[in-house]
Amino acid sequence: MAYGAHHSPIPPHPDLSLARDCDHCLGWGTVITRDGQHELCDTCQPDPGGGDPPFGVPAHRPFPG
Repeated sequence: MAYGAHHSPIPPHPDLSLARDCDHCLGWGTVITRDGQHELCDTCQPDPGGGDPPFGVPAHRPFPG
């Protein structure tokens, strides 16, 4: 009987330069939930839905003319 998807054993990759002075995560950039899962810190890490495109996605460049 399946109970749901397993969580990834690899923790998320925070931006440590943003986490350096954070009092919530103590500079780690991640927090551990009550379920024992690693999540990005809500206080110092930006929302993944906005901002720059993720790595590997090329920016639009006009054709050389």
